[in-house]
Amino acid sequence: MKQVSLRGITWNHSRALPPLVATAQRFEEQHPAIRIQWEKRSLHEFGHADIVTLAQNFDLLVIDHPMAGDAEATGVLTDLLPLLSSEEIKDLQQDSLGSSFSSYSYHDKLYALPIDASAPAASFRPDLLNQYGLEEPKVWADVISLARLGWVRMPAFSADIFLNFMGLCVSLGGAIACNPEQLVDHEIGAHCLELLHELTALMPAEIYRMNPIALYERMASEETVAYCPFAYTYSNYSRKGFGANHVRFSNPVAMDRHTPMRTVLGGTGIAISAGCKDTTLALEYSLFVAGQTCQRTLYGICGGQPARRSAWHDSLLNQMTDEFFLRTVASIETAYVRPRYPCYVGLQERAGEAIIEYSRDHGNTQKALEQIDVLYRASQRGGIQHV
Repeated sequence: MKQVSLRGITWNHSRALPPLVATAQRFEEQHPAIRIQWEKRSLHEFGHADIVTLAQNFDLLVIDHPMAGDAEATGVLTDLLPLLSSEEIKDLQQDSLGSSFSSYSYHDKLYALPIDASAPAASFRPDLLNQYGLEEPKVWADVISLARLGWVRMPAFSADIFLNFMGLCVSLGGAIACNPEQLVDHEIGAHCLELLHELTALMPAEIYRMNPIALYERMASEETVAYCPFAYTYSNYSRKGFGANHVRFSNPVAMDRHTPMRTVLGGTGIAISAGCKDTTLALEYSLFVAGQTCQRTLYGICGGQPARRSAWHDSLLNQMTDEFFLRTVASIETAYVRPRYPCYVGLQERAGEAIIEYSRDHGNTQKALEQIDVLYRASQRGGIQHV
């Protein structure tokens, strides 16, 4: 039998690489002629790397759904829709959490199978809250009160603060990217920038160098951070023994008694390069990883954060994670799906830089919104380089 080797690329964390290595090992045991090698890149590269270059070097790509537009424009990823049976499509549609499946569908093409689900949610150190007699916040005003005591941090790396800005905007009823001239209504946008400044002004400047992983590592290893109002979730930190201290997760606070907070869908899907050495075998493996059984057993047990609704309600996975999945499932179900037009991805980082400048210096709100809109319009023309 002919030997087939497939190369895959994911990002560098225990939520990403170990479950894929485990699935590859098991798939190889069931298919002795196949070898699947997974490699890793940084979280920043995962969110912003050029998929054309990646697709030229790898057969399997773990991607974020906003890359769907670039996939269509470049043709470097395989449209999976005509390769799936109606039963497989129905299964994925019905059991994927929130918009995890539909987010990879763009202009009637499917560019990835969902394998991982995440959205920003709240997290906290229950031991520190108990030790100092502090309450877990329920509404935005509670977060501000706790931040004034010095216990609150959030990841404010450029892409993260931009996505949190978007989440606040949709929470307050703002439509994103519906106007070709403005990313969001300026009245809502200005209010959300003020909310972000109100919060970030109570935190040290180090937050602007932190992504979610850095934030959770700090929470788990030190006694200085008791609460985070929103960061893309990593169930690993709620698993016993993963960090020096236990981090518990919960759904985000409400904006007020009548306005729930919505955050922005993350997660990942497994895509197949258009130049894959063996698309049939790659799809078989991808379906194995995305399948209900693997997601709630091998994938989830080995540190993954599945995209299957059935896995999020699985009793064993919740027992292993201090009920992480049940505690945060609503954040995925209500999450906003980002724009997916070609060249959108670059907007996240650059627009985030404008928000950082505003938040750090409490600059002019209108100027910050105009900077975001300039970048937004440039991204629609084919890239930020046009600014």
